[in-house]
Amino acid sequence: MIDLTNLNKVISIDPKAHKAVVQPIISNREIQHHLNAQNLSYPSGHCPPVKLSGYLLGGGMAWNQGVWGTGIGSVEAVELVTPDGEMITANKDQNNDYYWAARGAGPGFFGVATRYHLNLYDLPKAIACSSYFYPIREVGAVAQWLESIAITLPENIELSLFLLSAPPELMEQCKADAGKVCMVTATIFANSMEEVKTSLKPLDACPIIEKCLSKTVAKPYNFEALFDASGALWPADHRNQVEAVFSDAKLADVFNAVLDHFLKAPSPTSLIMFAIFTGPNIPAPLPDAAFSMSAHYYGGPWTQWTKAEDDEANTQWHRKCLELLKPFVAGYYIGESDTVTYPNIVQESYTESKWKRLQELRKQYDPDGVFFNYFNGLG
Repeated sequence: MIDLTNLNKVISIDPKAHKAVVQPIISNREIQHHLNAQNLSYPSGHCPPVKLSGYLLGGGMAWNQGVWGTGIGSVEAVELVTPDGEMITANKDQNNDYYWAARGAGPGFFGVATRYHLNLYDLPKAIACSSYFYPIREVGAVAQWLESIAITLPENIELSLFLLSAPPELMEQCKADAGKVCMVTATIFANSMEEVKTSLKPLDACPIIEKCLSKTVAKPYNFEALFDASGALWPADHRNQVEAVFSDAKLADVFNAVLDHFLKAPSPTSLIMFAIFTGPNIPAPLPDAAFSMSAHYYGGPWTQWTKAEDDEANTQWHRKCLELLKPFVAGYYIGESDTVTYPNIVQESYTESKWKRLQELRKQYDPDGVFFNYFNGLG
């Protein structure tokens, strides 16, 4: 066991060069706090307490990913300790194999990252979010419509569709559907509030907008508020089962397949979510990174509960949800999947060529298995 707890600091921020050096155990919320204070930002993850290294080593599904790309796309270099105990810096020009693997190998990385060198971005001048709640039985119609308009929306809109428990003010209206609801969110990272309002306006044109139970349009946010909102959806100190998938299937088919099952979820904090990439192009994985996945949608079931005595019921529910989603899966996200329970997910998180290279690099640089691979060391 290697304890990195105290490696939790920002080493430097260079506003003029748009660069920072940070240690691995700083959280998504903390790094944005430091950067935002200097009108800078970075494609961090959505869950506030998640630490940078766990986020980046898996690839980094990010805020504003349509414009900024995944988290690893902004990693310029990684300082790390090799299996031989040597401290090296890996980037595109030196120790490139380590650099390639550190950008997506996840728990199979054969080194200890101690510092990340990041490229930064100007803090967006206007961040805002629109949200719409619909009766959960309308999720198929909503999904079909979102799929049709996603390509027409600008890439700086982060569009998501949820199945989740209704907020308290809508619980009575959703009583017939086990207190569950369908929610659409659209978060934009823009240059002005005028751009925000223009870009988010199409969300008001849903063909079943008259069935909308509640909506909030173009509400201003900052990263602190975004983390508060996402933290409420993915609460800390819960027991979890998560398998994040990529899909190119019809979005309505995906949600219709799990709708009835979701209504039987044993925990009120469990949810199913898919992010829908906007704009004409799907974000492609970087060629110089182990991270491999690319599809129209990313998400899946986040099964979350609080008591150990509820483990069996929630685990069984989660397993059935995965079975229902399996026909629509194009691949998995190594950073948010249980590869111990489902070892097949490991290889299905990579393209064939990148998986082959990753295995070859592990044998080359860690032939004695100093670092556990994906399948051993647990049990």
